Amino acid sequence: MPTRFKFRLSRTSFSFLLGATVAAGTVLTPSAAAAQSAAKPATASAASSAAKPKAAKTQGALGPQSGDRHLAFRGNGSDLDSLWPVKTVAPLPGSILPAKRVLAYYGNPLSTRMGILGEFETSVMLAKLEADAKEWTRLDPAHPVQPALHLIAMVANPDPGPSGKYRTRMDSALIEKVYGWAKSKNALLFVDLQIGQSTLQQELPWIEKFLMRPDVHLGIDPEFSMKTSGAVPGRRIGTYDAADINYAIKFLANLVDKHKLPPKMLVVHRFTPKGVTNARNIKLDPKVQVVMHMDGFGAPWLKRDTYYRDIKREPVQFTGWKQFSKLKNDKPLTTREAILRLWPAPLYIQVQ
Repeated sequence: MPTRFKFRLSRTSFSFLLGATVAAGTVLTPSAAAAQSAAKPATASAASSAAKPKAAKTQGALGPQSGDRHLAFRGNGSDLDSLWPVKTVAPLPGSILPAKRVLAYYGNPLSTRMGILGEFETSVMLAKLEADAKEWTRLDPAHPVQPALHLIAMVANPDPGPSGKYRTRMDSALIEKVYGWAKSKNALLFVDLQIGQSTLQQELPWIEKFLMRPDVHLGIDPEFSMKTSGAVPGRRIGTYDAADINYAIKFLANLVDKHKLPPKMLVVHRFTPKGVTNARNIKLDPKVQVVMHMDGFGAPWLKRDTYYRDIKREPVQFTGWKQFSKLKNDKPLTTREAILRLWPAPLYIQVQ
């Protein structure tokens, strides 16, 4: 197997270490206003009121002891609950979200180690996707599942390669093959870019011929965007700024206008605070639906911590959740029911 395909597993070690930076066992404290109110002398009326029994208030928490009180769940006292759903214009005709939930199988068929898309024989993988989609729809019929394949169409490399940019573009024939698999199941295709030391400005035109199709969407991976640091992918974690994401949004919006397409989806992977900088400056366009996708792995509480810190705390538009298929990554697996308890509930589920 070529070195570049083994290299993709670096995400798992990075994700675990950095996901753990959320303080374990952190308990939500009362708001400043509530604390000030509690410090005031009690009046006779207040004392009388205080004497009455009150319903216990849920105290939210983060960390391994949080359990059902986790702040990523709705109704556990987090002020962030009120920020969701993000207030945007009504979805345009042909939009996938929020009416449906996307379930995407991720990877590259050239490697059994990069994700479920390449781990199994094609017919077996597609059958799993179909069964998985039915189960998600059963659990949340209000959001029927739109199946998808999420192909790593550009792979970051630990060496510069012929381009000098530490990335390898997949052959068009491979992309067409996976697109054919998707079409056979009425699924969407996401083409995912790990740009290495290149830029979105240089790489998006290369993939445009696929993005011109109404059922092909885009994923971008900050972990392997090294343009700011100039580092070798895998030795450091990369980043995208809001300006980079805005460029991708504008690029996709222009395609929608030019080719009279339904709105595109843009999936942005994230599992560290610095993975996306200046998120508040992301400029939404109704022609592009932006998914901020929690890309970490680990125990359920750790993944919820990451979701709370990197996704819920910085609202953009829609949210996603990474589900690993191997217990060595997610041990134990987060159940579908627990994922649906998150607030906001992810409308993009990626299985690796």
